[in-house]
Amino acid sequence: MALLVFAWHWLFASFAMFWQVLWSLLLGFMLSAMIQAYVPKGGLSKMFGHAGFRELALATGLGAASSSCSYAAAATAKSMFKRGADFTVAMVFMFASTNLVIELGLVLWQLMGWPFVVAEWVGGFLLIATFVFFSKLLLPKRLVEEGRMHVEEEDNSGHDHGEMLAPGRTLMDKLRSSTGWTYVAHYFAMDWSMLQVDLLLGFVIAGFLAIAIPASLWQHVYVTSAPAPVRAVENALVGPLIAVVSFVCSIGNVPLAAVLWNAGSTFGGVIAFLYADLIVLPLIDAYRKYYGWALALRMAGVFYISMVVAGLIVELAFAALHVTPHAHGSFLMRIETIQLNYTFVLNVFFGTAALVLVWWGRRSPMHHAM
Repeated sequence: MALLVFAWHWLFASFAMFWQVLWSLLLGFMLSAMIQAYVPKGGLSKMFGHAGFRELALATGLGAASSSCSYAAAATAKSMFKRGADFTVAMVFMFASTNLVIELGLVLWQLMGWPFVVAEWVGGFLLIATFVFFSKLLLPKRLVEEGRMHVEEEDNSGHDHGEMLAPGRTLMDKLRSSTGWTYVAHYFAMDWSMLQVDLLLGFVIAGFLAIAIPASLWQHVYVTSAPAPVRAVENALVGPLIAVVSFVCSIGNVPLAAVLWNAGSTFGGVIAFLYADLIVLPLIDAYRKYYGWALALRMAGVFYISMVVAGLIVELAFAALHVTPHAHGSFLMRIETIQLNYTFVLNVFFGTAALVLVWWGRRSPMHHAM
């Protein structure tokens, strides 16, 4: 009986995390599919082909507006890169769409308080600036171009049916094209099938860790008795590593962040953990599928360094302003429940849209649309 109860809690926790991000996940994959179907190869090179201030600012704004789950943000960024965007700009979009998110701020406010909301949003811009700095130093153009070639080769090795571009001169023409929507449906299914195993494993393992590992265990991975500078650095280094093995993405990592905060982590360590939803193991494997091992591993390293540095700077800034929060021993983490709220409505809406899209794609086979 105890085993059955554990299994039920495990599966429910996994599904609850999936439910929390479902609508943004579907929206992100739809946006990725539309970019691939409506934008010709090289079509984003004029708007996002260079990592200048204007391009980075625009990518940040568009990313924040998209509010994607980590997996969907990765798919959209890949599509931008494939269509001619500069690699750094595409990655900035991905950072913005997972860190400068209203839903994430609301959950943080509910579970952890306003300082974490400010640190996540304001620090998100700092994280982007830190990544841009380190990417120029540590991501050589040769490696990036090899990654672009890998994206092209992957698309031409059975995952793609040539250059499926919606007909029409303007975006409105493309949106009115039934053939264009067939292509969107195909790209949506293609991206989903490429990541469905990683998604399933990610949420199942995250649910297991949430249920099986007691909060007290996390406390042992942090240095708590060292001098403040040593403790701050160690906690910031460890925070993202916990995220890597926790498999929790996007909003789903907030409950674990609350556990870490009340288990003894420094403020900067928790912030670095929150930033690190883009380097969980299933996503690193997705980067490998998109860009090849060489660029994927270098990406993960640059992401990690940027997250650690940004977390430390945020902690120093809050300490200088004397607004660093303190954990409360009486903290009781709210358990997310599935109820009739905006998440439910958006999940139903985008879930229905995804089913219609899949139905349309099957109704119009690719060999008829080509």
